[in-house]
Amino acid sequence: MAKSRPRIGVTRWEDIPGERIEDYWERVEEAGGEAVDLRGVDISIASLNGLILTGGLDIDPKRYGEEPHERTKIAERARDEYEINLVRAALEADLPVLAICRGSQVLNVAMGGRLLQNIETSNHRADYKSDGYPSRWHSVRLEAGSRLRELYASDDIEVNSRHHQGVLPEMVASGLTAVAISPDGVVEATESTAHSWVTGVQWHPERTEAEHPHFLREQRALFAAFVGAAKMQPEPVASA
Repeated sequence: MAKSRPRIGVTRWEDIPGERIEDYWERVEEAGGEAVDLRGVDISIASLNGLILTGGLDIDPKRYGEEPHERTKIAERARDEYEINLVRAALEADLPVLAICRGSQVLNVAMGGRLLQNIETSNHRADYKSDGYPSRWHSVRLEAGSRLRELYASDDIEVNSRHHQGVLPEMVASGLTAVAISPDGVVEATESTAHSWVTGVQWHPERTEAEHPHFLREQRALFAAFVGAAKMQPEPVASA
């Protein structure tokens, strides 16, 4: 079993307006973990107890056998390479993984799934408040028997999901199962059927969302469960 504060690797790459990497670190620390900044770090999975894949720009569609859509904004291809290799190593080691926004898409692609490059419906697109901070809210239905249904103790929750790419049910990778669906049929969360604790969410559970104070209270349960799973991992063999 890991020490009382498990080491949680948190990926990041480009700085994105309206996003705070500190939000991820703060949620990890609140839940009892030690956040490890993986920006520019070549790290061994053996030095971590858990992995968080964070938000960002689009994944290169060639990763799942397609040419780019005109609206696709490809991020650093080096980030795709780094994160896909990292999460595959984490999966092989059965390390707890929490994949958020782009991270949930990376998880799906890394396991052999595909992405819808442009969602036509508008309820997933970001609105921008007067302070320039992006926000978009809609409901998702949680599947009975899923980890998320148990954590949130509800069939439906409101989430701050904003993205122009996503996953449809038929695009979910083998080994993952869709556990949250939006009203227009977009997959908003997945869980692994082959690993101890692997969850991807399209929304941003790390955000404080001052105008929706109940949201962070609900999302702390997700981070608590993730860090709790990381605490069950063996002690890291080395530190980065």
